[in-house]
Amino acid sequence: MRQFEAVPAAANDVELIVRRRADGAILVDNALSLPPVEGSIVGRLRHWAAATPSAVWLSAGDRRITFAAADAARRHLCARLLALPVSADRPIMILGDNGIDHALVAMAATGVGVPVAVVSAGLALPGAAPWAKLARTLRQVEPGIILADHPALVRRALAAIGRTDRVEPLRDLAWLDAEHAAPDAEARAAEAAVGLDTVAKLLFTSGSTGTPKAVINTQRMMVSNMLALSRIWPFLMARRPVMVDWLPWNHTFGGNCCFNIALWFGGHLHIDSGRPTPALMGHTIAAIRAIEPSVHFNVPLGHEMMLPILEADTGFARDFFGRLDFVFNAGAALPGSIRQRLEQAALRATGRLPTICGGWGSTETAPFSTAVTFPTREAANLGVPVPGTTIKMVPAGGRYELRVKGPNVTPGYWRDAAATAAAFDEEGFYRIGDAGKFADPEHPAKGILFDGRTTENFKLNSGTFVNVGLLRLAIISAGGSLISDAVIAGEGRNQLGALLFANEEACRALLGDDVCAALGNAPAASHPDVLAVLAERMRAHNAQFAGSSLSVARFLIAAEPPSAADEEITDKGYLNQRRVLARRSTEIERLFAHGHHVAPPLNPRAADDTNRPLGQSR
Repeated sequence: MRQFEAVPAAANDVELIVRRRADGAILVDNALSLPPVEGSIVGRLRHWAAATPSAVWLSAGDRRITFAAADAARRHLCARLLALPVSADRPIMILGDNGIDHALVAMAATGVGVPVAVVSAGLALPGAAPWAKLARTLRQVEPGIILADHPALVRRALAAIGRTDRVEPLRDLAWLDAEHAAPDAEARAAEAAVGLDTVAKLLFTSGSTGTPKAVINTQRMMVSNMLALSRIWPFLMARRPVMVDWLPWNHTFGGNCCFNIALWFGGHLHIDSGRPTPALMGHTIAAIRAIEPSVHFNVPLGHEMMLPILEADTGFARDFFGRLDFVFNAGAALPGSIRQRLEQAALRATGRLPTICGGWGSTETAPFSTAVTFPTREAANLGVPVPGTTIKMVPAGGRYELRVKGPNVTPGYWRDAAATAAAFDEEGFYRIGDAGKFADPEHPAKGILFDGRTTENFKLNSGTFVNVGLLRLAIISAGGSLISDAVIAGEGRNQLGALLFANEEACRALLGDDVCAALGNAPAASHPDVLAVLAERMRAHNAQFAGSSLSVARFLIAAEPPSAADEEITDKGYLNQRRVLARRSTEIERLFAHGHHVAPPLNPRAADDTNRPLGQSR
């Protein structure tokens, strides 16, 4: 979860401790202290089972489970899991979607010191390279047992790659009743031995900067993150959070942010069967109407998919925005066009702007490193460090590389000493791979602006540096609802191009029913009228942002949507820029050879100014 979105949150006074060193590095801390880090995530289940035993913790479809029932089920599972061939060195691998049984197994295993490696169920499906990713993941983890939603599919995949791991059903845990149960004394001793540095889970990085790595997540990382949130967002303690959430637990956003917030603050998490797709979005809408959430977490794609319903159904928009304490965006920065539409829908329905908040972090920080606790209009504002976390800003190539240190940071990668050593600097700061700068150098408390991924950015053949992350965000905003996402290309060339992923529904709405009827099944995005509008919007973008590093010379509509099977898009719904460029090299060549030319503005500004933030005119 590299970047959360940073848009207006509750207005709080922010006090930072900023230390500027002789070597040029800047150390930034939140003046709020972190409460003592103690206990465990599973300890919160025990806490709420005693404090609010009849309160619903999880629901999925028609199934609901209270805190008391969940803790009883956890204790029942603990003794049986200990009798399996699993240990602190032989994790349980969960190859499945979010679910109540998934949660119970995770709580039972981590509660007795057995790590849980949570991976996507999609790994068992044959892709372009059948089961290659599954084979790589298994070699990294070497689990003691695999629990899967679809055990038959997994067994078939294992046979194909020459493995004989034991596989059992995850959705029906009745098979565990036949297992020998460890003595109660052994289970109690195992539970008592769990400490803050016990490995709780393994979560995999997205692989956007190389091969996915298994990130060690300790109890200390997750507990400290929740304690930090209790200081900066006290409303989570004032009202029990209720959420409808689809975000996958094999990623840190869903598995650590959403799951842990519900558990830590005694909330109700409804496991949404919907997804941000036209076919499944209706499930999400129905669940939101039924559950009436008080907080809403999503990625940009999810927010975009909800917008047509929020805009068309004022009653639903009134109910949705009227009950929410906040809307939270993560996974990638929220394009300005989407944010504006969210705000407009809320204003029409309720007469007030929604509270949209966010932060920044990664799988290695479980997940928060910074959070927004003040009003800001900057989509690239990452906020300020959460209590207990230090951000080090290191001068690098005219920018500041961001590094992170605190109890929220991973001790390293599972059985990968080389990758662990490379991830930290000489002072123990984690190199997160992002660059940043103060929104206002004279007032650091106004937040740190995201200044691009150090691994995604590149230079034109003129030597001009291109900030890919911010340019991508500006291009999507320029396209308005017609563009769902974009990839920036041009490394080693003399100009930039944009491969655009069109929003077909918005393109058809632009053309109207009569034109769409004539189109039949042909994509609306390829219609000359849509291309003309996009060309005009790209010209407007170029007029605002002068210079070769900020303007696009050509654009091309992608021939097909991003492919999750080919790792172009993650489970969270955001693009892997490098993977798209590598997989679609032929399409990128076509972009520069035959893409739609964007004429320069009438009065182009000649000079490059790569240090000027996007969104700020001269």
